[in-house]
Amino acid sequence: MSGPGAATGYQTELLAHAFRRFDQAAVSLQESYKGLMERMERMDVELAAKNEALRAGLREKEDMRSHLAAVLESLTTGVVVIDQRGVIVRCNEAAERLIGRARRDLVGQALSTVPGLEAPGADLPAVMHLSGSPVSVTRTALRNEKGRPHGSILLLNDLSNIRKLEERLQRRDRLAAMGEMVGRIAHEIRNPLGSVELFASMLRSDLAEEPQGRAYTEHISSAVQAMDRLLSNLLLYTRPMSPSPDWHPAVTLVRDSLVLAAHATVGLSIDVCNRTAEEVPMLWCDAAQVRQVLLNLVLNAAQATPVGGAVTVTITEERGSNGRPAGMRMVVADTGSGIDSTLLPRIFDPFFTTREEGTGLGLAIVHAVVEGHHGRVEVDSHVGQGSTFSIVLPQGPQTDRAAGVLRR
Repeated sequence: MSGPGAATGYQTELLAHAFRRFDQAAVSLQESYKGLMERMERMDVELAAKNEALRAGLREKEDMRSHLAAVLESLTTGVVVIDQRGVIVRCNEAAERLIGRARRDLVGQALSTVPGLEAPGADLPAVMHLSGSPVSVTRTALRNEKGRPHGSILLLNDLSNIRKLEERLQRRDRLAAMGEMVGRIAHEIRNPLGSVELFASMLRSDLAEEPQGRAYTEHISSAVQAMDRLLSNLLLYTRPMSPSPDWHPAVTLVRDSLVLAAHATVGLSIDVCNRTAEEVPMLWCDAAQVRQVLLNLVLNAAQATPVGGAVTVTITEERGSNGRPAGMRMVVADTGSGIDSTLLPRIFDPFFTTREEGTGLGLAIVHAVVEGHHGRVEVDSHVGQGSTFSIVLPQGPQTDRAAGVLRR
């Protein structure tokens, strides 16, 4: 068939075919787009998961870095990190304290420019004096993850406490030997002293009508008693302090010591202050030993204070960092001559005294007794202004205390 009609039909068929192809292409394109979108969504999910994992890893590393930094700062051992050039790249707070310089003055500086901090050989500790204290310095190699040298680390340890412990052990050894010797001497001396005291007493009775002779015998008795007190102090100091603690009213112990020291406090203003929350504060201690401590401190204060001066004994509660009671503090303060700062490190040494008539055992006994009670002694003194001695004794068992507290 030919003619215009046939041509039109053919064209229509071509057009229909073209539209079908277009529809097929559109469907294919739509399916491809849909697949692409689904793939993009999966990739977005995967990317989000990877990003979250990356963020979690970064947070973990940051937390670990912060934790390690906190651990480093909490160490009592000083840590100084040095790079391969010998330059300080990091140090902790303990290192600042032991070296005596601020971190900003250390980081970025060559180790060789830090006075007194000469790096020892690897793993061979050297003792150096930094900031006035003996410090053990050990150098160890710092390596990277491949085991290659990456610098070095200096470890600084304060030896002050170790030296103090060594001195205490040596002191105890000396005291043990001294105690044995003093015990024998005291036994040999006290027997004839007792005889002298007895004969002086008998002679005093015979010389009742002779004032001068009686005065001589009283001098003899006084000298014998002084010698006996010296022997007692020697024995008290050199023998091991083994307190037998119990609950005792702190104010009573203070007043007992003041009665015993009455002869030395004539002309002085004496005051006892109870600044605790309890009306009758109780102290867990060996009463006889703590009474001796207070007596020695009051006598020491009285001897340093001129007539018209004041001696004050204050009782306060000692509280811990949590605010709870941690013990009892008893403070003996005077308005006397004070102690020169150069003498303070020696005042608790046995036989050290600045007074001609002193034995040098009073404060030594104070230190020994308080140490035996696991307490501590604190001193604050200024020449011309007076001295303050504080003894801090730890808290006793609460169950016993509840039964022993006195109430008015």
